[in-house]
Amino acid sequence: MKSKQILKIENLRTYFDTWAGKVKAVDGVSLEVREGETLGLVGESGSGKSVTALSILGIVPRPGKIIDGKIEYKEENLLEKTESDMQKVRGKEISYIFQDPATSLNPVFSIAEQLTEVIRCHQNVTKKEALEKAIELLRLVEIPDPEIKIWNFPHQLSGGMKQRIAVARALSCQPSLLLADEPTTNLDVTIQAQILQLMKSLKRKLRMSMILITHDMGVVAGVADRITVLYAGAVCETANTKTVFYKPKHPYTKALLTAVPSLALRREKLAVIPGTIPNLIEPPTGCKFHPRCEYAKAICAKKTPRLEEIEPGHYVACIRASEIKIESPLGAKTDE
Repeated sequence: MKSKQILKIENLRTYFDTWAGKVKAVDGVSLEVREGETLGLVGESGSGKSVTALSILGIVPRPGKIIDGKIEYKEENLLEKTESDMQKVRGKEISYIFQDPATSLNPVFSIAEQLTEVIRCHQNVTKKEALEKAIELLRLVEIPDPEIKIWNFPHQLSGGMKQRIAVARALSCQPSLLLADEPTTNLDVTIQAQILQLMKSLKRKLRMSMILITHDMGVVAGVADRITVLYAGAVCETANTKTVFYKPKHPYTKALLTAVPSLALRREKLAVIPGTIPNLIEPPTGCKFHPRCEYAKAICAKKTPRLEEIEPGHYVACIRASEIKIESPLGAKTDE
């Protein structure tokens, strides 16, 4: 039985009016997240991942503006809410972990001040109770000696510790949905693995849903239940994680998988996706990926693909999806 839907985005368009023209950062994105589910939102830099997440909370920086679409959270359209209503949603119902904790944490305030402020903003508690909750949060994210560390300032902590603090702050009001935007950026591989395992454990313990935003397919492999692949502001493919990794149907998904480091395949060097993300002011006609696609034909430059369900739960936006045979760079899935 499918779990209940907690978030549904339909045809979201978020544009930026610049002196050079209208940047179509998010151009018709549709996706959904269910209760207790982790959705991996994957794509290269500039594909629209972070702008999609910022749109959910209504905090798109100027000159960005949501011009169309629907964002339903627990069956309520967030785009119809007032700013006052959204302030009650942010942090309490939906929390955000920003890319770089070094910049999202205020350097002039202690960890205690920053955590208790968030707690008291959304909960009717005293300063003492807020501090006790903050210490418990540090314990929850496995920071040693939380009673001592809570009086530290951000510059006194390592990158991994700062990221744990950022996770603790996001979880301070036990949100139903967590948006994690590149949560392991700038961390070494060992710390990355620890943070991802921590988030996976906390999501299960707190029974919340999560959108994990990353450019790295390897990061979502062991964390996400389903994956949505974005390219140039639009969805290319959506399916469960196993299907995306071992039965991809979109050429861009295959290209991303080819760039994943793999000890099993013993490649001497990683493959590179030719070309770059297109100009989002004047994107290519037809399929936006066609200039970089190894399977492209003349029709791909003329016809814009629609996101269509090719099998239960597997959606692809490629007009040649039924014609081309894509073999996963990772090989066939074994049940070892």
